[in-house]
Amino acid sequence: MRRAVLAAALCLAAPMVQAQTAAECIAPQQQQLMNACAAKDYREADAALNRAWGPAKDFGDRIGVGGDLLDAQRAWLAYRDAACAVHASPFEGGSLQPLILSTCLTDLTVARTKLLLEFHGY
Repeated sequence: MRRAVLAAALCLAAPMVQAQTAAECIAPQQQQLMNACAAKDYREADAALNRAWGPAKDFGDRIGVGGDLLDAQRAWLAYRDAACAVHASPFEGGSLQPLILSTCLTDLTVARTKLLLEFHGY
């Protein structure tokens, strides 16, 4: 159920996502544009997380904890998605839900990326 809510909320922002530029997202005033810009921010944060994953996993493998790191990452992804779906649930069906959801996903993803970058930097 939570995954369905997560997917549906992100899809609401999807139609405008392709056209958003950095300039349009400086101070958006319309809800639809805010949602699209927040979705864009999340996609960028997710891309950064994916770039950080490879070096962190390589380091984990070298020190013998790669499997544990993979298990932790999978658990973290499930946590992130569930926590953000719950966080956005009071706004379900409203135009604000995609913004709340994307902002939550972005915030948690940025924090996790920082941890992964720090991990492979030891």
